[in-house]
Formats: sequence, structure tokens, C-alpha cells
Amino acid sequence: MVTFLAGGTGTPKLLAGADDVFDPAATTVVANTGDDVELGGHLVCPDLDTVLFLDGGELDRETWWGIADDTAATHDELHRLADAAALEPGPRYLPANRQTTGRDIARWRRFSGVAEFMHIGDRDRAVHVTRTSLLDEGHTLTEVTRTLADAFGLDRTLLPMSDDPVATIVHTPQGQMHFQEWWVGRNGDPDVEDVEFRGSELATTTEAVRDALDAPVVLGPSNPVTSLGPMLAVEGIRDALENTPVVAVSPFVEDEVFSGPAADLMDGVGREPSTAGMAEGYPFADAFVLDTEDGTELDRPVVRTDTTLDDEADADRVARAVADALDEVA
Repeated sequence: MVTFLAGGTGTPKLLAGADDVFDPAATTVVANTGDDVELGGHLVCPDLDTVLFLDGGELDRETWWGIADDTAATHDELHRLADAAALEPGPRYLPANRQTTGRDIARWRRFSGVAEFMHIGDRDRAVHVTRTSLLDEGHTLTEVTRTLADAFGLDRTLLPMSDDPVATIVHTPQGQMHFQEWWVGRNGDPDVEDVEFRGSELATTTEAVRDALDAPVVLGPSNPVTSLGPMLAVEGIRDALENTPVVAVSPFVEDEVFSGPAADLMDGVGREPSTAGMAEGYPFADAFVLDTEDGTELDRPVVRTDTTLDDEADADRVARAVADALDEVA
């Protein structure tokens, strides 16, 4: 049994070619939910859905977001209506007094659906409607995720990091904004002054997550701040990692990040944006997988390989390096 902590696209890209190394039936993925947003009344869980669609054979692998070949009639009509009614587009964060009303799981991250700022396909939207409806019927996010995983035929166990709300809030010179507003709505602008995991002090792990963290754990090459940071902020997760073998794959080659905003975010929270900075932030990690071109010297075991993840052959190669690293510390 092996458990992966997943956020963004880095860990899903690793999982995309890892089946021959890590049997999906013996693999659990715990996904970040700090990126989740309520958009137009529907709860969108990007990191859960990327794994859901990947393992269900539906993921758009060009964008690593949404369902392949999905239509967008509803999305397009929302924009047409907003334009016709002279409604301002862009991220429309609901007022503060609306952030803590309604369903608890969506608090601190509620957006209007007017001219929605995130592109959501029609089949993709059906998942969000179903998820939100089941939550409103009284099911937990863990239970709803299991139901959706069964519907998509997953062999792998997929879990949210918590059934409690945790919202990743980016602090900037222009004020506080949810990570999705900062990254999707504003393309990573303005500068980052700090990152807050709002609600993490009240959130707890589920029994399912606690059980999953009894197994050896792999931290894929995801963003250390906003993909893995929310999970590490939830009570019980960091402590569990201290007591099980952990291997982390660096999203950097020395100080060059493969993709995404990890460097800007790490710099914004006062951490060195590099492999060394990543390792410093993971004191519980027992070993690391680094790129062959990465000469960073670390104080724990290192396995090196080409960590490029462009296709399934790449993912298989990196997964085998992860397995070698686990063998060293398990």
C-alpha cells in the first residue's frame, strides 16, 4: 500500500504512468481541497477532479483540467448573458458576510457565477452539480468523492484531505484573494506577500485519511505552498508524516521550476524557491527524487533520474525512481 499526496498537475502527471509500479488497487490519493471554490452555487474541487478524470479515462491531457472534448455551451451562454446585461466579468468574490453562510464546506471561497472566471465544460459541470447536490443531502465530501469515484470506475482510492473547509488565501498589495482568483482570474498577479490556509486551525483529518497515512507516502512534484501546504496545515497530517516513510519528488531542478507559480509563491512566503527550499520545508521527508541535472546536496538519501513528466513513459521512469527511494527508507 502506498499513499500519494496530490495537488495541481505535478502528482497527477506522475500517476498517469505509474500503474505498472504502483498497483492502483493498492494506491490511495489524498487530494488538496484548499483550491476548491463555490462558483455559482456549485462546489468545484479541481485537485480531486483531476485525479477523478485521469483515472476515469476522461481527463483533458492538453490542459490537465476538465474533461477531454467537453462542450462549453453553458459557460459560453453565461458570458453572452453577462455581456448583454452589461454585467462586469472577471472574478466576482461574494461579499464577506456571504462567505460564511450556506454550506460550511464552501466558506471563505464563494464566487458569483456571473460570467464565470473559470472555464467549466458541460460534462464537467454535471460533476459539480452532482457533488453539491449530494453534499446538500447531508453526505460528507469523503462520501461524495467515493460515490463519484465509483461512477468513474476508479480502482484507486481517492480521498479529500478533510471534510472541513480550508481556503488558500493569497495576500497581495491589492488585498487578499482566493488562490483561484489570483492564479486563474488574474494570471498570478499581483505579487505574493503571504499565503494563508484559512480554516486549517479548525479542520481535522478523517479516519480514512488517517488510515491512508499509515502507509508509506509519496509527495509528488506539486507546488509546495498551495498544493501541499494546505494538507500540511490540517491537524494530524504533518504528525502522521513524521511516523511513516516519506519520499518527495522535487518540482524544481535546483532553482528552476518545471511549471506553475511555485517559485513566486515560495518567494512570497519567505522560502527559497528551489530544491533546497523544498527539502527544508519537508523535514519529515526521509528521501527525495531529484533530476539528474540537479546537483543540490541534501542531508537525506537522494535518487536521481530525469524527472521530466511529458508522457506516460516519463511517469513510469519517475515512478520507478520513487519506488527505489521508498525501498531505501521503508
